[in-house]
Amino acid sequence: MYVVPDQTGRTVVVTGANSGTGREAAERLAAAGAHVVLAVRTAEKGEKALAEIQAAHPGASAEVRILDLASLASVQAFADDLGRDLPHLDTLVNNAGVMTPPTRMETEDGFELQLGTNYLGPFALTNRLLPLLLAAPEGRVTTMSSGMAAVGRIRFDDLQWTRRRYSPTRSYAQSKLADLLLARQLARVSMQRGWALRSNAAHPGFTQTNLQTAGASLGKDAVHRSSIARFPFVPSQLPPEGAEPMLFAAADPRAVEDGYYGPTGRFGLVGPTGPVRLNRRMRDDRTAARLWAAAEDLTGTALPA
Repeated sequence: MYVVPDQTGRTVVVTGANSGTGREAAERLAAAGAHVVLAVRTAEKGEKALAEIQAAHPGASAEVRILDLASLASVQAFADDLGRDLPHLDTLVNNAGVMTPPTRMETEDGFELQLGTNYLGPFALTNRLLPLLLAAPEGRVTTMSSGMAAVGRIRFDDLQWTRRRYSPTRSYAQSKLADLLLARQLARVSMQRGWALRSNAAHPGFTQTNLQTAGASLGKDAVHRSSIARFPFVPSQLPPEGAEPMLFAAADPRAVEDGYYGPTGRFGLVGPTGPVRLNRRMRDDRTAARLWAAAEDLTGTALPA
């Protein structure tokens, strides 16, 4: 199992830290000495995760703060509160998301749910926290993508799925490609401006978490599984293994600016962490810059001057 390097003195925000790979990453970062902010939608679930982490690691430094990535107001309130309470932020892990709701749904700001929660919310959060991250000696932003990004397409003529028939899977793939492009564009800007900030991305392979059921069950009376997760012959792993690409990208000194990390075993779904090959759409810097500009307009946030 991957051993997280010493994180003593570092403050880390992990979104979606109450379950799945986010919960695993939060615990292991706290165990390595970081002060971890568990950014969660539901206080009760966050407090339960915090209690479990502190019971397993007495003396671990962590706290719960409320963040709903489907609400730009919540993103701003979270960032404003953190800015008042912290001199700097060392690491932001953009982990939380939703996967394949069966019908087209919207965030409170009117964005298609997957684009809004998986991309626009983290985009706005990253921009609003950049002043804190740039105040750190070596800030880092790790954004979670997905293996589905490899088949994603950014459709600028219909980002919100209002013109064409909604597809849960294609919408998810678009949002996760957008996450990877977010990480890469931020890395380019950081290098151009000479910032002491490292932006990279990771994906968990096929990890068994509630991500496969929570989104697919929205609006349903019973628990449903995402179509992506319905094939029993597909290799899978558990959160301790699935969190390792995220942990490597967020904490390891060998994780490079603009890197992309994931499992290197069967079909790229399981196995030890390593670099992930980028296809043509993932390497499209013009699309990344255009998408960043579109997200600035949609969220009303921008890079610090």
